[in-house]
Amino acid sequence: MNTQKTYTFHVHGMHCNSCVLLTESELAELPYITSAKSSLQNRTVVVEGDFGEQTAEEIAQTLTNVLQPHGYTLSIEAEQKEKNLSEFMVAVPIAIGFAALFLLLQKSGIVHLSGFGEVTYGTAFVIGIIASLSSCMAVVGGLVLSMSATFAKESSTARPQILFHIGRIVSFFVLGGVVGLLGKAFALSATVTFILGLIVGLVMLILGINLLDVFHWSKRLQPGMPKILSKHAFNVSKINGAVTPLLVGVATFFLPCGFTQSMQIYTLSTGSFLKGGLTMLAFALGTFPVLAALSFGSSNIAKSAKSGIFFKSAGLVVILFAVFNIINALAVAGIIPPVFNF
Repeated sequence: MNTQKTYTFHVHGMHCNSCVLLTESELAELPYITSAKSSLQNRTVVVEGDFGEQTAEEIAQTLTNVLQPHGYTLSIEAEQKEKNLSEFMVAVPIAIGFAALFLLLQKSGIVHLSGFGEVTYGTAFVIGIIASLSSCMAVVGGLVLSMSATFAKESSTARPQILFHIGRIVSFFVLGGVVGLLGKAFALSATVTFILGLIVGLVMLILGINLLDVFHWSKRLQPGMPKILSKHAFNVSKINGAVTPLLVGVATFFLPCGFTQSMQIYTLSTGSFLKGGLTMLAFALGTFPVLAALSFGSSNIAKSAKSGIFFKSAGLVVILFAVFNIINALAVAGIIPPVFNF
């Protein structure tokens, strides 16, 4: 007698391609589930398995218990989420304040957060900070939590966490350098470099709009790394071994975080091992404080009551960077006259 049944549940808390990978991977690990297929566009997950005599509501609750540590809940009904536009009353002044500080630092010459036609190390660091706090880094946080559970039986969990961060930071420098060298090997023309710069700006613009959590259609535009590669990278954390945390840190370079991918695209345009490596290193260092706090038990800002304000503020700041880079790319290409003369 075939006891396999298929159910479709709505996923609350799903924001990006990382969420798709994380929900599928966690549910597929359950022994009674044959397959799990998540959809970002519909914010659903289709699961097939042997659930015994449980009702759909009971199954949703059971699976929620598995996903809730990562910030997701399942239900048989679609999420009726109100667009809390009042949060913009706080987010807009914060973003304006950041923009004013940004311009002040640029004008003073004390810190160059962005150069003419390029993403500087300061920019990469700030983007890293935003990325580590955003939903796009959910899968990396999931890796950290998964790894912590895997090594929980050890006398100390500090060593694997330290190895993870060392692997992540070192690999971002080395692999970022390799990506830079690839750009040099292909001898990118000025036109290709311009196109890559424009793509970086557009990807960041999409990410910023997504963080506002107002226009859900924009989630369909978010780029993603090939799923097969991302799944292999995520599955490294399931291997219990002495060097596994180090490998997991390396694997995060290949996970579907839009912010990471935008920096990788820019790194390709540098045509330099050192510049490419330092750009990705600056980005990884920006992500380090939050991921380190998560490693050692600190809560995620995404679960905070003020998360809506933070994400809207961060989204507006990312949009600011995106517009800045798009305008600079157009100016460098001679399409428009220079707008920002720093």
